[in-house]
Amino acid sequence: MDKDVIKKAQNGTYYFRASLGFHPETGKRIQKRESGFKTKKEALTAYAKLVLEKPEEVASRQSNMKFKTYLEEYYLPWYKTTVRETTYENRLNAIKKRFAYFYNIKLNSLKPIHIQKWQVLLSEKYSSHYVRLLQGMLSLALDRAIILGLLADNPSRAVGHVKYVKPKIDFWTKEEFEKVISILFINDFYQHFIFVSLWLLFMTGMRIGEASALQWADIDFDTGLLNIDKSLFYKNADNFHLTDPKTRSSVRKIYLDPTTLDTLKKWQKRQAELFNTDFILSYNAIPTNKHTISKSITRYSKMAGVPRIRIHGLRHSHASLLISMGENPLIIKDRLGHEDIQTTLGTYGHLYPNSNYDVAKKLNGILNCTPAKENLDTAPTNQHTIGYAKNCAKSVQFETIIV
Repeated sequence: MDKDVIKKAQNGTYYFRASLGFHPETGKRIQKRESGFKTKKEALTAYAKLVLEKPEEVASRQSNMKFKTYLEEYYLPWYKTTVRETTYENRLNAIKKRFAYFYNIKLNSLKPIHIQKWQVLLSEKYSSHYVRLLQGMLSLALDRAIILGLLADNPSRAVGHVKYVKPKIDFWTKEEFEKVISILFINDFYQHFIFVSLWLLFMTGMRIGEASALQWADIDFDTGLLNIDKSLFYKNADNFHLTDPKTRSSVRKIYLDPTTLDTLKKWQKRQAELFNTDFILSYNAIPTNKHTISKSITRYSKMAGVPRIRIHGLRHSHASLLISMGENPLIIKDRLGHEDIQTTLGTYGHLYPNSNYDVAKKLNGILNCTPAKENLDTAPTNQHTIGYAKNCAKSVQFETIIV
């Protein structure tokens, strides 16, 4: 939305023209122009403040406002100022695409029935996890409309969420990953790059943003220690920059195995023969982006005859590999950069399919006892078993039983 509202002047400053609704008598659009902002962010913040200054006046002018107008002119400019840039960019496309269902409905005419129909349509195509995520974002947008005085209540919250079904974790086993990686011809420079990218993601469990942000200075080849303390915002080849990691726990140091270190050394030498760059995952002097890796996964998984997984599936694959090796969940938590152990166990607990069986095997024979050869209890016999006990005493001779 900001690309339509925030403009750049010839002198390098930024300006905007804000739509403040329609005149109640003439029906003409009310607009206000402000200029002279040094950065786009400053202009965007000013725009958000302007449209939020007097919500009661805005409400009186917007009785016929459609949902599309509210979303693009009021909500998105404000929302962008409240979240990380990467979060906004990642969600913007989904918001515009999935919320288009409501575009031609007047904001104050939005009812629970509209939300429910939308839920049903989405549920026919997408997972419950994705539908719940979308509705959560819709609820936030409508909560903001209430604060602005544009709605009396939130129809999304009145409807509630669809039933949650835990999503299936997609990952490659060690054998599946080996099939994919064996397809790549590393004498070819680009395939060598893909080889290193997939290898690093599989062997470290890093998020794609963390891996894309990695620089050669982040690796200590003597100790094998890798420093993960940033992420990459990538919009296009001319617009990318380093950002803070996802959470505080995302900042971490992990050790790399000797084979991975050797793989990276060879790539560093190969890369330096063609160009200079600080970024490890680069084949053209700029950092890679998730679409490049995603397309490679699609191409080479098909060639290898293994299921296609998402990029994040390589993170799951690393966790699965560690679990199959019997690693402690706390170690997995720290290596993946999870905030708490509940996140690790909640996500990967089901990958311990034989743990219950293994416990049973370990319990077998752990106790050693010999039952008494005579009754040592002089207390009265239970009234419900006294007859049974007498009959058994006449007909059964107890023998020593070793458990």
